[in-house]
Amino acid sequence: MSQQEHFEHIHRLMSELENTYMDYWQKFSDFRTWEFWAVLATLTIPIIILIIGIDKSKIFLLGFFGYSVHILAAYTDALGIRKLWWDYPHVVFPQLPGSISIDASLIPVYFIFLYQWCLNKNKNYWLYASLSAIGFTFILKPIMISLNLFQIYTNWFVLLAAYLFVIYGAKIITNIFITLSTSHTNYR
Repeated sequence: MSQQEHFEHIHRLMSELENTYMDYWQKFSDFRTWEFWAVLATLTIPIIILIIGIDKSKIFLLGFFGYSVHILAAYTDALGIRKLWWDYPHVVFPQLPGSISIDASLIPVYFIFLYQWCLNKNKNYWLYASLSAIGFTFILKPIMISLNLFQIYTNWFVLLAAYLFVIYGAKIITNIFITLSTSHTNYR
């Protein structure tokens, strides 16, 4: 089989998978299910709380940090789903990743508020973020499993490592940009 034939075969399989997924969503995950509304609430409520509660004096720093959490979480979740380590049985919109409510809202907003609290109270981000990652892994995800909003197919410590990668990576990226911005203050 040539490269092009192989690629077209993959494309056909993906098209079949897309149709199957759409059928699944319509039967088990559309707006007539409580899971749809739970996932939608997970997507929207944290954003509303963020708009109300974010420290406006640090909004660019916190926003950059949150965006870094979001990007790293989205890529890490995509990897976990693609490697069949975990998955999300219910989504708001079948065209979007199953993890969007977690990766674009719940996790970034939580860690923005944690980072904001650590900055304002002079607390150790690394300690509290690590404890939070443990909580997300061993408390939140089992609750999501019991509600059939998450499924795991690997060792729980792989999931913990993913959370730690995201929250440490976002902090390191933010620190690098803080260092670069203070060394070159005339960026306008």
